[in-house]
Amino acid sequence: MAANLVDKTLLKTFVPPSALNAENFQELASKTEVEELGAGKAIFKQGDIDRKTVYLLEGEVELITATGEKNLVQAGTGVAKHPLANQQPRKHTAVTKSPCKITRIDSDLLDILLTWDQLSGIEVDEISTEATEEGADDGDWMTRILQSKAFLQVPPANIQAIFMRMEELPVKTGETIIKQGDDGDYYYIIKNGKCKVTRTSKTGSELTLATLGDGDAFGEEALLTDAKRNANIVMTTNGVLMRLSKADFNQLLKEPNLKWVTSAEAEKLISQGAVWVDVRLESEHKNSGIPGSVNIPVFMLRLKADTLDPAKKYILYCDSGRRSSAAAFLLSERGLEAYCLKGGLVERGG
Repeated sequence: MAANLVDKTLLKTFVPPSALNAENFQELASKTEVEELGAGKAIFKQGDIDRKTVYLLEGEVELITATGEKNLVQAGTGVAKHPLANQQPRKHTAVTKSPCKITRIDSDLLDILLTWDQLSGIEVDEISTEATEEGADDGDWMTRILQSKAFLQVPPANIQAIFMRMEELPVKTGETIIKQGDDGDYYYIIKNGKCKVTRTSKTGSELTLATLGDGDAFGEEALLTDAKRNANIVMTTNGVLMRLSKADFNQLLKEPNLKWVTSAEAEKLISQGAVWVDVRLESEHKNSGIPGSVNIPVFMLRLKADTLDPAKKYILYCDSGRRSSAAAFLLSERGLEAYCLKGGLVERGG
């Protein structure tokens, strides 16, 4: 028997699913089922850790706090466009006041789709495209990489390990190195040669977005999250690439660039002048943002990063820590001091 899926028109009214692009929205819609409950049924209980994002489709639900306070949520209202009491562990017990229809979306799936969606385009935009002249010394690619801000916080021992673990990959004109939609597997640096960055549209046509040359790096964004590749990289000359596996990239390059803080540690930094930055969508920020925080969605980072004060510290947060860790890495590449809130908002004490 086919699953009873949520009507896409209704799903499109919820935040943040409404912000997904067509492809990612379709992926979510294909896994979002309707669940019918009679009156007086518990949807979740205080203390539960279920990793589900619950939306009310029809009916009324009562949210009950630990002290017995009750709040009524009705389907179709502004409040119901957002997930029901979306903290982990649950801070409320949710009980149906009338017969209801709900949907429970896997929180990790939703978060991965949002991260993939918001990083779309950054993989290209964040790449340095200052191509070197033909015939440059063989060591130039290594020098350029070592001078990049991404390597400033990497311990010397890690840098040595990075170069030791890199594989040399001879490539030929026309060879596809990264294919849009594939899983991220390697981080690449061009030792010598040129390639183009393209994106395939839904109609099948290809748009060239950038040209890369000696010393340029690409492919890190798909490794920062569980996102798929969001562009194609095709060689336009013969050449040689250096590549680092996803596991080595995360261990040696990503982690040294990420600083995680607990809620208590974050509050201490805030009291010393640090700034909260909500990297979620504007609609999510308005609904559940930390008071006093600045809202810079991940996809706006490239445009907004230059407006941030390099003398300040920034504490980035999202719901789970996935989007904020990707954003923090990108900011650290630009030389800014960025921290991530451990566990995101869903695990932050209220």
